[in-house]
Amino acid sequence: MILGSSVAGIDSTVVAVALPAIGRNLHVGFQGLQWTVTSYTLTLASLILLAGSLSDRWGRRRVFLAGLSWFTLASVLCAVSPGIGWLVAARAVQGVGGALMTPASLAIIEAAFRPDDRVRAIGTWAGFSGVSAAIAPFVGGWLLEAGSWRLIFLINVPVAAVTAWATLRHVPESRDTSPSGSADWPGALAGVTALASITYAIIVLPGAGVTSPLFIAAAVLAVASSATFAVAERRGSHPMLPLTIFAPPQFRAANTVTFVIYGALGGFAFVFIPALEIVAGYSPVVAGSALVPVTAVTLLLSGTSGRLAQRTGPRPLVVAGCLMCAAAAGLAARVGSHAGYWTVVFPLALLFGLGLASLVPPLTAAAMTSAPDWMAGLASGVNNAVSRVAGLLWIAALPPITGLTGAAYVHPERFRSSFGDISWICAAAFACAAVIAAAFITRPSPTPALRTALAQTPVPHLTCPVACLVEDAVGERAGARVPEAGRAADES
Repeated sequence: MILGSSVAGIDSTVVAVALPAIGRNLHVGFQGLQWTVTSYTLTLASLILLAGSLSDRWGRRRVFLAGLSWFTLASVLCAVSPGIGWLVAARAVQGVGGALMTPASLAIIEAAFRPDDRVRAIGTWAGFSGVSAAIAPFVGGWLLEAGSWRLIFLINVPVAAVTAWATLRHVPESRDTSPSGSADWPGALAGVTALASITYAIIVLPGAGVTSPLFIAAAVLAVASSATFAVAERRGSHPMLPLTIFAPPQFRAANTVTFVIYGALGGFAFVFIPALEIVAGYSPVVAGSALVPVTAVTLLLSGTSGRLAQRTGPRPLVVAGCLMCAAAAGLAARVGSHAGYWTVVFPLALLFGLGLASLVPPLTAAAMTSAPDWMAGLASGVNNAVSRVAGLLWIAALPPITGLTGAAYVHPERFRSSFGDISWICAAAFACAAVIAAAFITRPSPTPALRTALAQTPVPHLTCPVACLVEDAVGERAGARVPEAGRAADES
């Protein structure tokens, strides 16, 4: 399960290192590179809640293997892409495979271990996944220097083969026998259409203008599909996203902060590594390794942050973490020609790591504990989906806003100017997140009346959507009582 989840997570990290090489080899502008990233995130974010439900219904091992096969085939298609259109389409197919794999892998672990061992098992899964995320950019940079950007996709094939063999040989099948009715296909289709049309409208707006037929068509489709999604989730018998989940004010506040933080992080990370290569002249290996301190510090200090949040409440640590991330983004504006690693890059990476370690565990706990116990799994899935959608939209919006379009990314001075603007925008966003957290995030304490009102909503059949048990593990390490949706379902 670690290997399978790592394949899906590593690919999104490694592609950022390869963007300049892909642009040069396929002769595309920055808009094409945007779609290379956003097409993957689009299908992954849109389908991850539905995929968690399907794994419970159809069998977790079956869905995991289907996602793994789908992802591997798409990786091969990415590697042999003759042009940017083919690559974007293959990346979208990859996102579908990733959406099937990720929640199924966590559900398999939840079903395979005794309740007393689950937290330790999920902690192991999360720890090794974090290590793989730290190693991935370095490996991607080495493959770029040793051969071609196409190798970063082909490396998935042998890893997937080992994962499939181990799954078939050692992993038992498991499923939830309680779901009735059909899956929420109308909601899933409307959600994908809404996100795709919104993303397309944002990307084409700067070049085409408000009066462009392309922008108008995308905007109309975005409004219509968003309304359809809201109706489907409100009136459907088995919605993948019951709208009553947003009733607690604390849950709305935590997810608002999540949207701002992860949107700024996604937009910043999208251009940071290419900026080190194009503006500062770093090699792909060095540029890919630049953010390793972020992962290392986050892994080392997240437990300590959780324990502190248990004593002080989430607000102080979330506010402090947002301000540290704001300072780090401001420092990134100093990246220029021949920027020193130890004087510029390492300090901002260290600040980002400290900021994320400070804010992520208490922010996650604030979102999780503000929902009723039986909605804990859904609350976790929503929080994860919000973070992915935020990254998708910010990656689409920031480059055109700052003039990073067309072939501007191959000109160091133009790239530096746009990257500086993006850095300051992200710094302002982190500061705004700190203000929102200070004003609206408190110690989660849902009232009995609120729990009664929410309990009138039918229980969604999402035993273990993405990251649910990872967040449970973080909460347990921090001493926080974060409900376990899978365990609650077993007991009921």
